[in-house]
Amino acid sequence: MYHQPSMSRTTKSMAGSHPLPLHTKKLMARAGVNRAFALVYSCAILALLYHHFIGLLRSASMVSIFLLLADSVLAFLWVTTQAFRIYPTYRQVFVEHLEHYVKESEYPGLDVFICTADPYKEPPMGVVNTALSVMAYDYPIEKLSVYVSDDGGSKLTLFAFMEAARFSSHWLAYCRKNKVVERCPKAHFGSSNTHRFPETDQLQTMYQRMEERVENVVKSGSISHDYITKEEESEALSRWTEGFLPQNHPPVVQVLLENGKDKDVSGHGVPNLVYVSREKNRDSPHHFKAGALNSLLRVSATMTNASVILTLDSDMYSNDPQTPLRALCYLLDPSMDPKLGYIQFPQIFHGINKNDIYGGEWRHIFQALLPGMDGLGGPMFVGTGCFFRRKVFYGFPSETPEMYQNRQVSHSIKSREVLAMAHHVAGCKYENQTKWGKKIGFRYGTLVEDLYTGCLLQSEGWKSVYCNPKRPAFLGNSPINLHDFLNQAKRWSVGLLEVAFSKYSPITYGVRYISLLSGLCFSHLSFWAIWAIPITIYAFLPQLALLNSTSIFPKTSNPWFWVYVALFLGAYGQECLEYILSGGSIQKWWNYQRAWTMRGISGFSFGLVEFLLKSVGISSFGFNVTSKVVEEEQSKRYQQGIFEFGVASPIFLPITTAAIINLVAFLSCIAQAWKQRSIEDVFIQMLLAGFGVVNCWPVYEGMVLRTDKGKMPTKITFISIILAWVLYLVSSFAL
Repeated sequence: MYHQPSMSRTTKSMAGSHPLPLHTKKLMARAGVNRAFALVYSCAILALLYHHFIGLLRSASMVSIFLLLADSVLAFLWVTTQAFRIYPTYRQVFVEHLEHYVKESEYPGLDVFICTADPYKEPPMGVVNTALSVMAYDYPIEKLSVYVSDDGGSKLTLFAFMEAARFSSHWLAYCRKNKVVERCPKAHFGSSNTHRFPETDQLQTMYQRMEERVENVVKSGSISHDYITKEEESEALSRWTEGFLPQNHPPVVQVLLENGKDKDVSGHGVPNLVYVSREKNRDSPHHFKAGALNSLLRVSATMTNASVILTLDSDMYSNDPQTPLRALCYLLDPSMDPKLGYIQFPQIFHGINKNDIYGGEWRHIFQALLPGMDGLGGPMFVGTGCFFRRKVFYGFPSETPEMYQNRQVSHSIKSREVLAMAHHVAGCKYENQTKWGKKIGFRYGTLVEDLYTGCLLQSEGWKSVYCNPKRPAFLGNSPINLHDFLNQAKRWSVGLLEVAFSKYSPITYGVRYISLLSGLCFSHLSFWAIWAIPITIYAFLPQLALLNSTSIFPKTSNPWFWVYVALFLGAYGQECLEYILSGGSIQKWWNYQRAWTMRGISGFSFGLVEFLLKSVGISSFGFNVTSKVVEEEQSKRYQQGIFEFGVASPIFLPITTAAIINLVAFLSCIAQAWKQRSIEDVFIQMLLAGFGVVNCWPVYEGMVLRTDKGKMPTKITFISIILAWVLYLVSSFAL
């Protein structure tokens, strides 16, 4: 095993007084405009809230209370959003200057963590492609180790990685010899721009055979003896006995490749490749993904103990072999703050259709919000594509025990001593009576361990950096059907609310121990789910009032009418401008805001209700893995820009019910105008209903115009009509 040098010692010895920078940092030009706009818009918000309070004092009603609630929540969310816009920052990295600061032989060790949990929702071939892409990094082989956490405890996943280990001996040599840029096999062989090398056809055939074997095994649920070529493999798979269950099994740590002993076909070494399935016991909490990452943190410490850690989701493959070097440009820069704890890369998604109908690019987050956090204390941890200093997981910057950072591992990772210790620390009872998940490692207590861990690390004094290179560092998958998309939002909202109302809530703890602006950024994200309140109110209340011929907003002749117009256009206009400046189009922005409205009225609403029920002990929730399986017909509809409903799920009911009410309300108002009745007093309500109708056009198509399998189920449409009628009857008595 290698003995890794201290990063600080390495950089000090090599840096000298080199004038060539490793990176630059600039404040974006729009910062000044953002601040001026925030001042003006704040005045408009205060004026509107004043108008609400005066109205309540004159005549309190349920309608006025609901409108005040909606606008107060919107005001809070808008104010916290401005924290991202005060210091938006752009960085640039110069990898070519790294050689002037450190020798390649003195690069720090790198341990890569890849997490998967279900071979049927996260196909093993997807995880294999991710692993192979990082195993082929432009990084010293002897310093690179890849750990795969299989939280589903599936022998199918282990078999897939046995196949990957065999294929890697050819793939790594091929990439090195031909200087391949796309080092994910599936992306490389599937690219129309692939340059064909003499070995390409042979490698592609080998890959296809591997893929066929793995998919056959997953489909059948068993492993044919014909696929097992080594006694060591048979022995490893024999651990899966009848009593071995996903939620009840002993720890499994299997070394598939060992640097220094295994070679590729060209005679070069290969990175360490280790499969880990931590112990599961029904009587012990497993803390979802955070627990899996902490298990990897301990297992890797017993084997390689690299000072740098990269975390990746199962489907987030490497798209740039020089990504670790970009991270080193910050980690090894002697001028950087010694409290720099992690470097976050954006999540970029491939396979997004032309107009991104579900807003799956998350462009606004990764191109507007995270650069804003980078100008403060640094971006949050987003769960994948993040390089950490290992020492950040062991305490405050000034208190990190030296033994955790620089402990050297000299034994073979296949030695009995090392494997025994690795199995021990992967046990489910190892964390009992310890600070793991509280003060050490990834933090427990929420489904969104990424944001929570990042927030607490910054509260402890660690800093972070956002690295967004022109060539995406990583590429992943995004949901291509509305059901998965909304359930993902529901799961996130539950986890974010757990953070918002925890002991370490960013709105109280964060603003004190990080900074005011950084605390507001984390607060905005943790309170995402309360978007459900104003979106739901504005999706139903004005329209129901319109159906009952009740005016709830100022007339067009009233000066307050223009305050509403200014606030609406100002908020939407600023977001649209940011979206376009980040490289998006008007059509994509429109789809993004529609998708956001759907999240608010459905996914966030369900998450908010589920969190409230759980808080009073009525309901409990668990972690559901977002499916990465793509059906061919579903994929075709998605690429054509057609919404995918298909499932008779309650999560669609708020959307379909709102679509019906908005359509009926808008048509009724048009009918009034046709009869030459004045609509001056309900003009804002008509605009809101019309806005809702335009946004809901894909829903109307799914309910009425389509006949394919992805249409809205008739059952959901029927229930929505009943719910809309009930809401109308209730409103006729209340308004």
